Amino acid sequence: MGFFSTLFNNKLTAELQQKIEQVVTDYQNPLDEVNAKKTFLSPKSISDLKLKKGTLSFTLALPYPCKSLWPSIEQTLSHELTQLDDIQAITIIFKTEIVSHDAQKGVSPLPEIKNIIAIASGKGGVGKSTTTVNLALALQQEGAKVGILDADIYGPSIPTMLNLTDKPSSKDGKSMQPLSAYGLQVMSIGVLIEEDSPMIWRGPIVTQTLIQLLKETQWQDLDYLIIDLPPGTGDVQLTLSQQIPVTGAVIVTTPQPVSLIDAKKGLKMFEKVEIPVLGIIENMATHICSQCQHEEAIFGENGGREMAEQYSVGFLGSLPLDKRIREDADQGQPTVTAEPNSEVAQKYRNMAHQISYKIGTQKRNYANVFPKIEVLSS
Repeated sequence: MGFFSTLFNNKLTAELQQKIEQVVTDYQNPLDEVNAKKTFLSPKSISDLKLKKGTLSFTLALPYPCKSLWPSIEQTLSHELTQLDDIQAITIIFKTEIVSHDAQKGVSPLPEIKNIIAIASGKGGVGKSTTTVNLALALQQEGAKVGILDADIYGPSIPTMLNLTDKPSSKDGKSMQPLSAYGLQVMSIGVLIEEDSPMIWRGPIVTQTLIQLLKETQWQDLDYLIIDLPPGTGDVQLTLSQQIPVTGAVIVTTPQPVSLIDAKKGLKMFEKVEIPVLGIIENMATHICSQCQHEEAIFGENGGREMAEQYSVGFLGSLPLDKRIREDADQGQPTVTAEPNSEVAQKYRNMAHQISYKIGTQKRNYANVFPKIEVLSS
């Protein structure tokens, strides 16, 4: 009650203050099925609290982007709070307040990037890049500042999916400005080379290029940088774990055993380098015939869900084998943007909610909060 008592005016009774605090802190996050009773909102989320002529107004800061959930949150809190005496209506000003969270040990955070999410798969061809683009757009639509780093040096497909044809510019001749697409900041080796130029490079050059693309791009105040990794568990993944502060990883797989075998290797790799696995996405789960609407699990059933249960990580959801997803990506208009009201777009948004919520519950990283102190000898 102490925090709230400093915000309310003296006309409010201690009993009413306590009841309001109870309503706010009892609100349950609809995304947290595992910890349904876990406190989602706290007094620290609230500011500018006022009660005037029966209307209670306040600002609510949420730790992850969820603009599409704001009406639901306001509706629930309004229903509960207007049951209290002296409160006839409420007004909430929402804001998104994303902070930096812990990465693996021994790796320093990067300026202008709060959190890095790695999107990985053990095997190629499972739709990892398409998933990366749509998740990034979903996070951006929900209120976050998002960037994409295309780390698939040998097969960069992000420029095609975002219809990027321009070359990045440089203001100082040493660093590059990220390209912009649909509100995203983007960098890829694909925008620096010709479309049909093969990358005939050995591992050390590939990893050096990845570091340059990351650190020599002038990212601008990103809440999330999503890195689209190449398939496998090779040099790029090792460099990622040793030199890049990764907040968490997402594994993309199809339900079939051949894909799951490699996906499990990727998951175990992240465990060994102490990068949290935020969850598993099962892509191409079912195919719906465009002629007769018959739905068939052509790659097997529930492989991703069973893998998540086996390794005690979150299952973020399943996506269908839908030709619209492929057509949208090939045309440079990803589904979340091209068909925002579709069922598939909503699936991507639900996954983005879960990923950002899980990051929001992790331990905060204060390295960029405090000034760097250097001791100089006289």
